[in-house]
Amino acid sequence: MAGTMRWVQGTTWAQWLSASLAVLVMASAPTVQANTQQLRIGSLVPKNSLYHRQLIDIADSWRTAQGAGARYVVFPDGAQGGEAEMARRMRIGQLQGALLSVVGLREIEPSIAALQAMPLLFRNWEEVDYVREKMRPAMEKKFMDKGFVVLAWGDAGWVRFFSKEAALRPDDYKRMKFFAWGSEPDQQNIMKSLGYTPVPLETTDILPAIQTGMINVVPSTPYFALATQVYNTAPHMLEINWAPIVGALVVTRKAWEGMSPEVQKVVRAASDKAGAEIRTKARQEVEEAVDAMKKRGLTVNKPNAAQMKEWNDLAEKLYPRIRGTMVPAETFDEVMAHLKTFRAGLAK
Repeated sequence: MAGTMRWVQGTTWAQWLSASLAVLVMASAPTVQANTQQLRIGSLVPKNSLYHRQLIDIADSWRTAQGAGARYVVFPDGAQGGEAEMARRMRIGQLQGALLSVVGLREIEPSIAALQAMPLLFRNWEEVDYVREKMRPAMEKKFMDKGFVVLAWGDAGWVRFFSKEAALRPDDYKRMKFFAWGSEPDQQNIMKSLGYTPVPLETTDILPAIQTGMINVVPSTPYFALATQVYNTAPHMLEINWAPIVGALVVTRKAWEGMSPEVQKVVRAASDKAGAEIRTKARQEVEEAVDAMKKRGLTVNKPNAAQMKEWNDLAEKLYPRIRGTMVPAETFDEVMAHLKTFRAGLAK
């Protein structure tokens, strides 16, 4: 259901991350002038959003360090297609970069799905940060082996369910049609097996689909729902933190190795700063976006204890289905072990 129910999913950082967080894949390609470099970055993030501004800041740092003749172009708003399509374009050289959520990142390395595809697993951002940092070295090596260098990690808020009608219990959503990422057939199959109806679409299709009735529910981060005006047609939000939208900033290994050590140092510093900025501000924007939508007519529905138990029971049913399909079994078990350690430490 998240993203499927953006079960994560983003709802993006890609139009959230939006986001909804995330990968900036930068690559350099010589043009007519031997020393000229070009950087083309695709993303689903809205133009002038927090995420778009960070892309511009990093690109500016790269261009300055690269020197005369360096040129960059950022394509926001899904101008280069959905996340799976952008991953494909990077592989064939049509794009040199992209800012992606886990939805796109898993096209490169499937195990990354563990940070976003396990509903109601993470209770707060502290748990997300802890698990990500524990898994980060090994995860970044996997990306390196696939030809990408991870520069920074970010996120875009929690996935909530925006629907045309009020809904509080899992069964309430069985009569509705969910937006689902077209590139996630495993998620769709799991939803169907539990009695839900996913409708595979691209992020750019969400607004017309909800307006025409093709879908009734959009698993989305509040920021994305506000930025795209989805809440105007789906004015009911279920207040549960279904799953975090996680993203990463990466560069292709070829591009990275084509940069001088001095340029690499500048890009690393700019990316570290951007990742921290995105994580901090994106989390603040979750509640700010909800407050802004409430002032414009959004109804927030919060499950009571009994209803919340039904949601947690649903998540427990989902985990065995997710393990080994959406998330590699070994990675799934690693996440669970890290969470157990973190929670045990808090209990002392």
